[in-house]
Amino acid sequence: MGESALKLTGGDDFLKEVSLLSGQKIGLCFQCQKCSSGCPVAQWADLHPSQLLRTVQFGLRDQALASSFIWLCSGCETCGARCPNGIRTAAVVDALKEMADGGAERNMRLFHRAFLDSVRRYGRIHELGMLTRYKLQSGSLFQDLDLGRHMFVKGKLKVMPHRIKGTGAVRDIFRRVQAKKHS
Repeated sequence: MGESALKLTGGDDFLKEVSLLSGQKIGLCFQCQKCSSGCPVAQWADLHPSQLLRTVQFGLRDQALASSFIWLCSGCETCGARCPNGIRTAAVVDALKEMADGGAERNMRLFHRAFLDSVRRYGRIHELGMLTRYKLQSGSLFQDLDLGRHMFVKGKLKVMPHRIKGTGAVRDIFRRVQAKKHS
């Protein structure tokens, strides 16, 4: 697809938006597929990492944001380690998660935000707080209640969060990312 075709489909705008949010030069991807060949979750997803990058390059916003891959990606960075152009697909996936507005993946997005908010607040995950927030926002308060009770009794869910020593540094990372989004 030529440059003019990308402009016609709005591909340039989507490509720029995702590139800016992720901090990655997605346009450098030449489809060597090294990222896909090492991806541990590609076999279960609708798109492989290289295909996801191509949807972004072509401006296929709806297809990229609806991809199950963005929610299945474990962020292991195998793709980025293999990329000859240094594209960190996991960073692109994180940007797409932030851009997704719901649909069938709404609960996954809510879980993702609850997870990140817990890390921002405590410097690590506070499982009980994160799950409580997720359950309240998703509206599935009583789903998995027996499992939660069992985990609590076994001591797997602590009432009080454990804070790390460097919570200020973790919050600073979140502030810098937020500032980069708005600049």
